[in-house]
Amino acid sequence: MNKLSVTIITKNEEKNIKRCLKSVKWADEIIVVDSGSADNTVKICQDFGCRVIERGWRGFGKTKKFAVDNASYNWIFSIDADEEMTKELKTYIQKLLSKPKSRGYKIKRRSYYLGKKIKHCGWNRDYPLRLFNRQYGNFNEKIVHESVEINGDVGRIESELLHYTYPTIESHIERLARYSVLSAKQKYKKGKKVTITGAMTRGVIKFVKMYFFQLGFLDGKYGFLLSLNSSYGVFIKYLKLWEMNQK
Repeated sequence: MNKLSVTIITKNEEKNIKRCLKSVKWADEIIVVDSGSADNTVKICQDFGCRVIERGWRGFGKTKKFAVDNASYNWIFSIDADEEMTKELKTYIQKLLSKPKSRGYKIKRRSYYLGKKIKHCGWNRDYPLRLFNRQYGNFNEKIVHESVEINGDVGRIESELLHYTYPTIESHIERLARYSVLSAKQKYKKGKKVTITGAMTRGVIKFVKMYFFQLGFLDGKYGFLLSLNSSYGVFIKYLKLWEMNQK
């Protein structure tokens, strides 16, 4: 069986990291790149036997790519601190690694919002590419909304990866504020422009898409709040892009 390196990037993840590490402790090694945690994240990772590398923040893409580059083995499983590998996914990957048929694999991810499993809002179509052979690809260097780019065929795994995102409204709003700045900077560097009306329109479209077309209303009040806050995030992102262009 091919050996597996698990890679994780962290900053102040003591509330999440134990659950994540317990689910992947079977891997041949765990690489953690920490960007200045002020809590017990690093100690927890060290207690689990992880190889911890402390490094200044370079953006999501570059940091995740750095973690992959420092792994010992070619097969990589990239997992976020607020995610958990299910037992079914573990078993599937263990069998798959004995004779992989593809160079990378997209994995079905099931996400929770405010502690509630979300079945619609477009989140039911979430298949991030997380398992791959680094000989054929790696993360791109986007500062946000990074992804793995593979030269070759990509398979799909239906066994679930669990994502415990946004346990509170506050955590969602805080991340929206942080991500909106990064996304706006990324678009600004590409020469993108927008009007205030355009920013508002994009926010409204996001809500309509998630809540109605992607059946978010079937998730009840959680679907409404998720759609509403997500649309606000889009509006703020483009409003910040407008502001950058004014300067």
